[in-house]
Amino acid sequence: MSTVMEKIEQSQLRSGLPELRVGSNVRVNYRITEGTKERIQAFEGVIIGKHCGASNNKATFTVRKVTQGYGVERIFPLHSPRIESIDVIKVGKVRQAKLYYLRARRGKAARIKERVTARPSA
Repeated sequence: MSTVMEKIEQSQLRSGLPELRVGSNVRVNYRITEGTKERIQAFEGVIIGKHCGASNNKATFTVRKVTQGYGVERIFPLHSPRIESIDVIKVGKVRQAKLYYLRARRGKAARIKERVTARPSA
């Protein structure tokens, strides 16, 4: 019985997802249905936590943004068919797995350094 469920879950996993790291700025294009109309809403912010790993069907990630002085957090299922695309804008340099301390910070104190990758010398 469990092998049948595992096969169904494996068939629903998305492939081709970008590498999502905690501290990265991302733009998630999410499909929203309002009555008979359907539209795509972009949610842009910092990933403050990942849950259950990427290979699990139940994996989620939390994105936080500040809009008009109010912090807004949204939890997205990683393998949801409603997610149109996930774009990584900047990769942040952090040393913790959960960035919940950003909830108490405002303005410049809530900034995250950008991870700089070394270019191969020619």
